Amino acid sequence: MRFIQICDPRKGIVAAKLDSGRIYPIVYEQKNVRSMLDLVEYATAVDLELAEVGEELAAAKALEVSWEEIQLAPDAEKIRVAIPIHPPEVWAFGVTYKKSAEFRDGDIQASKGIYDSVYSARRPELFFKGTAARCTGTHDFIGMRCDSRFTAIEPELAVLVNFQKKVLGYMIGNDVSAWDIERENPLYLPQSKVFKGCCALGPVLVSTDEIPDPYKLTIHCQILRQGRVIFSGETSVGMMHRKIEELIDFLFLANPVPTGTVVLTGTGIIQTEEAALREGDIVEIGIPEIGTLTNTVRRVE
Repeated sequence: MRFIQICDPRKGIVAAKLDSGRIYPIVYEQKNVRSMLDLVEYATAVDLELAEVGEELAAAKALEVSWEEIQLAPDAEKIRVAIPIHPPEVWAFGVTYKKSAEFRDGDIQASKGIYDSVYSARRPELFFKGTAARCTGTHDFIGMRCDSRFTAIEPELAVLVNFQKKVLGYMIGNDVSAWDIERENPLYLPQSKVFKGCCALGPVLVSTDEIPDPYKLTIHCQILRQGRVIFSGETSVGMMHRKIEELIDFLFLANPVPTGTVVLTGTGIIQTEEAALREGDIVEIGIPEIGTLTNTVRRVE
């Protein structure tokens, strides 16, 4: 099943089922289920599959507006698509693709070889990425730090989990990063990774029953500047060095993780410095089985 959230000026954020372009709200007032986070917490509490609960609770009648009609930037007066879920936490893994290890070792100014070492080590690179307040959805903005000259996109498969380590679904993720800040010193990683608009998720959440093998997914992206493509790339999730289950196991080690947490699985697409993000650039990241995540770059003071 494909899940979305809509932002209704009158009703606020509401979870919904997306089927053939039609939108079916999911609301269960008796259990305080209105948002997507409410829904995944409820499905976890009653120990049912997310798709099963969504099918049961979805309204029989679709909204008058279609999926195409809500593809809008934030607007206080119009019904629009929102981020698929407001995650309590987002965690990210790095150096899960060989290309990422080679690039980061080649550009870092200190501690040569540390990324290749992590690539082949038992323990992966894991860092806290942010909270819902730092995340945006499709047609919203992604941030570019005011103290960064080389902010880059990191197109990734995003995985939704509950507190029991169960994978609930998949989205497209963009781990926006200030690469020049990390280059100065690996200890600056949090400043490179965590800021307003540093994580985009969307455009929909697809339940696991529709994607039985995530390693067959292909990720492609492009950056447009004034209508011209200045960078494009493609990779396959199957090129990941580690399995998703292994990453989740490390996330949960000595670490209580709340239901609704999003896990970013790493990138195999390396943006060139010549294509460093500028304010107004449009970033499109696509996975055919999920959709296209579209964001505009905004400078964050």
